[in-house]
Amino acid sequence: MELETHLDATPGTVRPGGRTAKVRAAVLEATQDALADSGFHALNLDRIAAAAGVGKTTVYRRWGSAVGLVTDLLRDMAEQSLPAADTGSLDGDLRANARLVLDTLTDARMGPVFRAVIAAAACDEQCADALRGFYATRLGEWAPVVERGVAQGAVPAGTDPLELLRAVSAPLYYRFAVSREPLTPDTAESAAAAALAAARAGAFVV
Repeated sequence: MELETHLDATPGTVRPGGRTAKVRAAVLEATQDALADSGFHALNLDRIAAAAGVGKTTVYRRWGSAVGLVTDLLRDMAEQSLPAADTGSLDGDLRANARLVLDTLTDARMGPVFRAVIAAAACDEQCADALRGFYATRLGEWAPVVERGVAQGAVPAGTDPLELLRAVSAPLYYRFAVSREPLTPDTAESAAAAALAAARAGAFVV
């Protein structure tokens, strides 16, 4: 099935296969490279098409805009992300979550990509919607970690899994996107420990 047969689809909603999957992979890789190198506002569909070795018509018809590219990239990143940890304890799982966030934000390639997307989301509502969708997917995948912790008695019944997980990553994103302070393994460990202590005290019970 050729890409051009889905002209009315919302960017990222088509599940391509075969040649179309290769086209999508090439375009998203080129998009990721461009975001890492130059940021969102320099994202240009003509240059993305050239870098991906794809016809401009295909890129314009399938993605339509820079926002369409970012939306599909975030969806693909959510789908390709590592599964939630299962270390045997809630403490270990939350620390693993914090380390995953740390590794992503400090990665030489992914750090600049996230910085570019976060900056774009601050001034473009469609980008903001795409970013919210990405994090909703990731939080949903990690929610069972907290649910297991509740079942094991590690945190009180009624603890909101999503709020606890947000509390783990929030200090890391603050340093990354707001204060621009260094991120270290100690930062990740402290964030996980603080979130767990708050959860044990009932801070996230709903």
